[in-house]
Amino acid sequence: MPVQAPSSSQKTTMSAAQFSRLQQIIFERSGIYFQDSKKDILESRLGHRLGELDMGSYDEYIMFITIGPYRDDEFQEMFNRITTNETSFFRNEPQLNYFEQEVLPVLLEAKSATKRLRIWSCACSSGEEPYTLAIQLHRSLGVRLADWHIEILGTDISEKMLKVGQTARYSSHALRSTADIVKSRYFNEVNGFFDLDPEIQSMVYFEKLNLKDRLSALRFGTFDVVFCRDVLIYFNDEMKQHCADLFERTLADDGYLFLGHSETLRGLKSPFEAISVPHTFCWRKMTATSTKNNGRA
Repeated sequence: MPVQAPSSSQKTTMSAAQFSRLQQIIFERSGIYFQDSKKDILESRLGHRLGELDMGSYDEYIMFITIGPYRDDEFQEMFNRITTNETSFFRNEPQLNYFEQEVLPVLLEAKSATKRLRIWSCACSSGEEPYTLAIQLHRSLGVRLADWHIEILGTDISEKMLKVGQTARYSSHALRSTADIVKSRYFNEVNGFFDLDPEIQSMVYFEKLNLKDRLSALRFGTFDVVFCRDVLIYFNDEMKQHCADLFERTLADDGYLFLGHSETLRGLKSPFEAISVPHTFCWRKMTATSTKNNGRA
């Protein structure tokens, strides 16, 4: 007798064993570790999906994402539902001000001979962060921008979010932290949405990347700055160390790493030293020749 799909008023319960299996699948595929205390959150976010697929149990869903013919597509769909893609342009303005006013002048001076600068925005979601950095570089360099080779890479595990970034069209909510003068200079409002200036859009390129995949990450080469904000909070200690090792490999000597406000590298093995300026959450890759001056860039 076939299993009846749950009605809209009927809730499919996730057992401890089912949660443990999903917990394992998510970690193996993405590096994200759902703590035991997050079982109710996972159940809540996936429960509606089971109804959409006419599935009556999580065992059926687990088979679908592990051995089904559409397992890769469904994992992407599941990932979009269980993760939070909350972002905006100019998020955490004090940190970005430090990047623009303190870090960028140092880097532009250091790179004045080659006029090449590379920035990586990890887990960039729908692109607001890398485009923000592009705007900052545009207004910092001004007419000199034409003489520079600027590369800003935005990566994310979610193809859905990357497609939004590639369109470069955003709602007013995405610009809620953006000054009016920046909106008028770099965006064109069309039918209630905001299209980004094509010149800024051309400074950023997007690639799908799972941070667990070290070899895929290393193929992008070396960067002068890495932004990885509000990502490590989803990882366990093993995955955090993996990321620290990855950033050590991908950051140039004396490069800068920006983390989220609740994240740290303390307790991990890494060559990074925290910059002791309030609200920056910035780390610098130190070398034997680095000048250490009380944390100032």
